[in-house]
Amino acid sequence: MMNTESLAPRYRDLDLWPTELAVEAMLEGQMAAIAAIQPQTAAIAAAADAAAARLGEHGRLIFAGAGTSGRLAVQDGTELTPTFGWPPERLAFLMAGGLDALTQAQEGAEDESDAGRAAIDAAQVTAADVVVGVAASGRTPYTLAAIERARGAGALTVGIANNAGTSLLTAAEHPICVETGSEVIAGSTRMKAGTAQKAVLNLLSTAIMVRLGLVYDGRMVAMRISNAKLLHRGREMVRDIAGVDDDAAARALAAADNDIRVGIVMARGLARDAACALLAAHRGNLRPVMQELDGRG
Repeated sequence: MMNTESLAPRYRDLDLWPTELAVEAMLEGQMAAIAAIQPQTAAIAAAADAAAARLGEHGRLIFAGAGTSGRLAVQDGTELTPTFGWPPERLAFLMAGGLDALTQAQEGAEDESDAGRAAIDAAQVTAADVVVGVAASGRTPYTLAAIERARGAGALTVGIANNAGTSLLTAAEHPICVETGSEVIAGSTRMKAGTAQKAVLNLLSTAIMVRLGLVYDGRMVAMRISNAKLLHRGREMVRDIAGVDDDAAARALAAADNDIRVGIVMARGLARDAACALLAAHRGNLRPVMQELDGRG
């Protein structure tokens, strides 16, 4: 039996416990799930470095999974566009049962290996892509087949699982195993295992974005401005990073069509075309751009 599916004797009469004690026990499990990630930080970092190098200027970040694991992967991936400006056309989500399974559980779909392979083929996965497969069990047929097919197509593959020695971890070039053990409610991997998966996905994707130069000065300088709150935040970034006053920051950001990085470079004195060209020369990474501007005096 998989550790994530085993029954913990301590919680067999959980339904008889006072609710507060039950909640405390569940919280204890959640905290243990996060702590279980610690031994995998090096593996997460290695996967992030390799993914950033592989993605380059054209590669796609593709997530594959079923059930809870698939839904968590989609949740994490969809946040990359507004947060880091990651192009939506460079994202793909392969969900067992299709994207309808995001809101309506289709548990039987996870057993369809052929569907996993077909999804990779339909997405036309190439060696430029990075495919992240997530499965608590580490042996979900759909996810395993997708990772195997993706690796065969030359893509960089990452496998995230909660049981050691499982086939997904063997199939993926970069295995990440967070052993969360038995759940407070047996088999409910939406709890400890799910919490660990969400945290690992968050760490992995954020580290990839950092390595791609989409973070500067601890800030999301590539985020997309879509509302008044984000516009205010964008102006603050231009002001603080470029070292100008509020009015100058607002003017620069408006002239840059709300592109924060372009606005920062323009606030440092460059015309729009020159600012865009300089950023393009450094693949949008603001760090070397600012170093070059500082060097110019």
